[in-house]
Amino acid sequence: MARIETPGRVRGTQDIFGDDQRRFQHVVDTFDRVRRLYGFQRVEMPVFEATAVFARSLGETTDVVSKEMYSFEDRGGDSLTLRPEFTAGIARAYLTEGWRQYAPLKLVTHGPTFRYERPQKGRYRQFHQIDAEVLGAGEPAAEVELLTLADQLLRELGISDGVTLQLNTLGDAATRDAWRAALIEHFQGARGDLSEDSLKRLETNPLRILDSKDPRDRPIADSAPDIDAFLTSEARDFFAAVTSGLDAAGVAWERNARLVRGLDYYRHTAFEFVTDRLGAQGTVLAGGRYDGLVESLGGPATPGVGWAAGIERLAMLCGEVAADAPDLAIIAEHPDREYVAARLLAAFRRIGVAAELFASGSPRKRYDRALKQSPQLTLSLGVDGGHSLRWLRAGRLAKGHIETLLDTSPVSSILRGLE
Repeated sequence: MARIETPGRVRGTQDIFGDDQRRFQHVVDTFDRVRRLYGFQRVEMPVFEATAVFARSLGETTDVVSKEMYSFEDRGGDSLTLRPEFTAGIARAYLTEGWRQYAPLKLVTHGPTFRYERPQKGRYRQFHQIDAEVLGAGEPAAEVELLTLADQLLRELGISDGVTLQLNTLGDAATRDAWRAALIEHFQGARGDLSEDSLKRLETNPLRILDSKDPRDRPIADSAPDIDAFLTSEARDFFAAVTSGLDAAGVAWERNARLVRGLDYYRHTAFEFVTDRLGAQGTVLAGGRYDGLVESLGGPATPGVGWAAGIERLAMLCGEVAADAPDLAIIAEHPDREYVAARLLAAFRRIGVAAELFASGSPRKRYDRALKQSPQLTLSLGVDGGHSLRWLRAGRLAKGHIETLLDTSPVSSILRGLE
């Protein structure tokens, strides 16, 4: 009979298991716990949207739209795209689902996102993000709230050491227009020395030349005019309010005058949390203010600011996360005790005790296997019909709580039947 070949995992995807899964879940659980402290609501978003949602919000000329999106035509002839990020979909829902009536809205979500790019350490074609957004709030306090949330998240994940918050202002519309014109003039004067990619960006997205990694571009980009010379008094005051708010909240930051966002709807604050612990790909969390995004989707002028972070990249920075251990291990020391052991297992779980049953192999091996799971306590059902409870370590359950359960819960009647 011919051997059937097992299909392999698709390139750029991952099967998350064991320690990797525990770190992954640690990031998600910590994010969910911290967002509750800040009053952010959880939302669930579709995995795919109409292609126009991303094409109009991210820009037709961006690498994400032109090179990296997974787009396809469905059976009805509609062009759909697997989400490459969350913000555009949330802005679409804000318009189409009537969420404007609840503004200002503080929202979070997480889940898989998709980009066709070269897989590398910490980067996949199907990857996962956590995302936080504030829609309908134009005040600097929104940035302060989001950045304080991000800072606390990184601290509670235990990865804040070696991570730096870099901050910049992109100014208001008047600032940005004047700065953009000055940058175009500067780069036009050096066209002969720019890389091919930067020459294309000069026509479509000149701000992106500032963060080019091509060695040919760096001297030209480094000598480009700073935005500070073009800041209006309003833009300067806005940025000062953000930085003073972060100072008051105890969030450390440093200025990076070359940190930019290329799309025209970005305004005021741009930020990244960066580290040197992941090699060249050092950004672990990034975002900014996008006051023109909702307008690009056909809505009214709506302020917005948000950030996203890759779960895999955060998980890589986390230390080892202990596997879940049961509260209770039930050991049936003889086949005749397996039925009652199964009854006890179900009864304990129904009253909130995480329990595992060990009822295969020799009695000695059953107990040894139970101890390897590091339970708080063991309940052994002996050959003679008796039972013994043994405490092994401190943990989630208090002794008094277990003793009460043994005396008053459905478990107690089962145990009395053993006596």
